[in-house]
Formats: sequence, C-alpha cells, structure tokens
Amino acid sequence: MFKLAHISDVHLGPLPRLSIHELFSKRITGFVNWHRNRRKHLFGSTLDLLLDDIRTHKADHLAVTGDLVNLASGIEIRSAAAWLRELGDPAATSVVPGNHDAYVPGAYEKSMRAWYDYVRGDLAPPQWEEDRHIFPYLRIRDKVAIVGCSTAVATPPFAASGFFGARQARDTVNMLRAAGEAGLFRVVMIHHPPIRGATSFYKRMIGIRRFAAVVSTGGAELVLHGHTHLNTLHWLRGQTGPVPVVGIASASQGPGGIKPRAAYNLFSISGSPGAWEVKGERFSINDTGDGMMQESADIFAL
Repeated sequence: MFKLAHISDVHLGPLPRLSIHELFSKRITGFVNWHRNRRKHLFGSTLDLLLDDIRTHKADHLAVTGDLVNLASGIEIRSAAAWLRELGDPAATSVVPGNHDAYVPGAYEKSMRAWYDYVRGDLAPPQWEEDRHIFPYLRIRDKVAIVGCSTAVATPPFAASGFFGARQARDTVNMLRAAGEAGLFRVVMIHHPPIRGATSFYKRMIGIRRFAAVVSTGGAELVLHGHTHLNTLHWLRGQTGPVPVVGIASASQGPGGIKPRAAYNLFSISGSPGAWEVKGERFSINDTGDGMMQESADIFAL
C-alpha cells in the first residue's frame, strides 16, 4: 500500500517587509488583502500540526499543489525553499506552483529555480536550465506515477486565473498514456480546479476543456488541486470510468475564518491495473486549533 498525503495553499507567513519598488506592482493589492484578511486566520503553527500528523500516519509521499508564498517576493521565495528543505528528501515531496508563486512577471522563474529539486521529473537535468519546460513532469514512486502540471502565470491586479496550454496538454497526454501502459496508478497534480464553476470567474482556470480532454484521452486515476481553499470532490470523465478531482483547504487556515480549517488528504493506494483501490481520508485541525482530528474516513462518499 502506498500512502500519498496532499496539502495545498501553504501561504507561508508572516509577510516580510517589502520595499517600495516591490510594492509598486500588483503586490500592493495582495499586501492590503493580507493585512485586512489573511493574516487574521493563517497561522504557521497550524501548518506544523498538519505536517506532524502526516508523519504520524507514515505517508510515503507529500503532494503540494501550489501557493507556497503570498506575494512572491525574493525573501518569500527563499524562505519557501528553506521550508521545503526542512521537509526532507526532495524525492519524497512533489510540488506544483500556484498563482501566488507567479504573482508578478519574473516571479515564476525565480520560484521554480529556487524550488527546482521539488518540481523536476525523475529524468530531468539535475540543475535548473533557463527557457526549459519543467511542466509537466513525471515522478514514479512505487506503483504510483505522479504527473505535475502548472497553471501558474502572472496576472493583472484583481485577477488570479491560471492557464493550461496546448503544449503542456500534449506532453501530459503522452506521460499519462506511457504511465498507464507501464501499469501505474496515475495521479495528476495541478493548482487551479479543472472544473467549470468551481471558482469565481476571475480565479478560473483557462483551459478547462483542454485538461478534461487530457484526462479522458491519456487516462488518470486521481486529480489533486488547490486554489479554492475548500474541501471538494468533483469528477471528470476518464478512459474507463469517472476520475475523482479532489481539492483541499489551505494548509495554514486557522479556526474562526470563513473558509474551512486547515486540512490534508491521505490517499491509501493499492491493487493493480484494472483493479485499483484507493481510500481517501481527510484530517483537519480541531475547533480550538491545537490538535488534529479525522474529518472524513471516506472523502469519495461526500
């Protein structure tokens, strides 16, 4: 049995002091939003509780579906790199970026360079290379193929949309087909929910139909996403049946907010091609924010 833990929207804090030059951009809107709203409910200790509980359940791998930072300043990106190193071996943690990781032009490249060991496939060069496509990437762990996709692009103020383009779609189909032919359980990681209506218009994923075609053509057993800060379950049409598309609350959301408390999903994967079995559990922080609880023993029964 392979255990895969899933967290998202880490939004590492607190927000560092930014220069006037850094704020003279879209960051000013995010800066105001942080101080008015997010800092009241995002707590670092909450994230620590989740990670400790994941270790208690002896997860084999950790999937992080984006938004490690808030405004993608240089110090935030470096702090996220240090946090990733604290998690342990990069081979045991897979990351895809979110819109906050590409908050302004140039931030995406800086983030991917700093976090490269966590966003590169098994056969990728060991060192970052400029102008090279990182996504999609393929990592094989035991009987599981992890395919990481990116929807992270810099957007104008008051927009948080993502983009899944034709080139990435073609490469993802090829990876999924090859993984299926190899008899692997295929997990696709992406930040924006690839479901129409799952989020508001200005936060949507551009390329939803394209992604749906990828899943139905290439095949997949599980899709994981973040972005909405909600615990959700949707379905996409697959090659042999419906494919679960699972979202998760922000990993740093404390109690008392509008959005659900911080949580993580734990998937126990077993079986073989044509007879895969996957059990999905969700664990969240408790009402007082000082411990963990099992919120759902079967998230696929929602």
